[in-house]
Amino acid sequence: MIERTIKESIKKDLFKGKAILLFGPRQSGKSTLMQEILKDHDHLYLNGDDADVREILTNTSATKLKAIVGTKKIVFIDEAQRIQNIGLTLKLFTDQIKDVQILATGSSAFELSNQVNEPLTGRKYEYMLYPLSFSEMVAYHGLIQEKRFIDHRLVFGYYPEIVTNPSEESRLLKLLANSYLYKDLLMLEQIKKPLILEKLLKALALQIGSEINYQEIAQTIGADGKTVDKYIDLLEKAFVVFRLPALNRNVRNEIKKGKKVYFYDCGIRNAVINNFKSIESRTDAGALWENYVIAERMKYLHYNNLDAKQYFWRTSQQQEIDLVEEQQDSWAAFEFKLNTKAKDRFPQTFTDNYKNTTLLVVTPANVDEFLSNNTK
Repeated sequence: MIERTIKESIKKDLFKGKAILLFGPRQSGKSTLMQEILKDHDHLYLNGDDADVREILTNTSATKLKAIVGTKKIVFIDEAQRIQNIGLTLKLFTDQIKDVQILATGSSAFELSNQVNEPLTGRKYEYMLYPLSFSEMVAYHGLIQEKRFIDHRLVFGYYPEIVTNPSEESRLLKLLANSYLYKDLLMLEQIKKPLILEKLLKALALQIGSEINYQEIAQTIGADGKTVDKYIDLLEKAFVVFRLPALNRNVRNEIKKGKKVYFYDCGIRNAVINNFKSIESRTDAGALWENYVIAERMKYLHYNNLDAKQYFWRTSQQQEIDLVEEQQDSWAAFEFKLNTKAKDRFPQTFTDNYKNTTLLVVTPANVDEFLSNNTK
């Protein structure tokens, strides 16, 4: 069993009078984690994918819920985003059945969050579960072994099913990409043009590490800029991609409104463009490394409750830094190089205007330093 970082934190939050909500992409291991946490507890398991469960938990009452729960002290609702008005149902549990601990998982943040935020104000603990992380795999089989796997991770990523089924990665990733990318999104009324969504994903996959222009992408895929913006927003809320904004503190010639888009998982990105070639034979190896370390850094910050604002930095003269982090009153700047012999070079324009900034070139040789407390 690969231990998940947030497992102990969730266990400590049991029976504190609040609902526990676990968000994250499909197949990231949410159900497995919850079942592991509850394996020594007598609990009621309800799956939102089951029609009768949806019917029972929609527009219900405290009396009905008490009858369903019986003598159980823990209720686990899986795929809760499939249940209409789930927020009100969870509120009934926390307000009217106080001796029962309710846990729920959801794969679509834009559905579940919108349903639960208002009803559950002050009544919930929220957690996010990403695909497996560098630090979780280091804990599982050691730093040396995980570093040996880095080239493999750049191609196939960190989804649990992929990591635990060596030699089947390509086939499983294609299946995962199709169901995971489209199952939630295509159920939404906002997605009226699935072919445009597919073209957009491929366009974004081919531009990781590059600043994106919504209008250029719109022309390429035959859509308008507003549709591109809206679909990227939905892809972000479905944990497929995330955006990195440009840093702008009014330094002369800094770009003002640029954005980069990265994938939460390199394996999914490669499945979108159907390219599983080894790192040695790829022209996008540097971009994959950049995507990998930024995504892993995001997981690390989140799991360690570190509040950092993240940006990329670029000037109109094409001076650029891959990642800049602002934590309270301190700054840290990072360049990502797949070549372990890469030199420490940061534009003087940046260092002159952002004083006392920690500077680090991140390569496979020192990636563990980047994904640890050393760069706080």
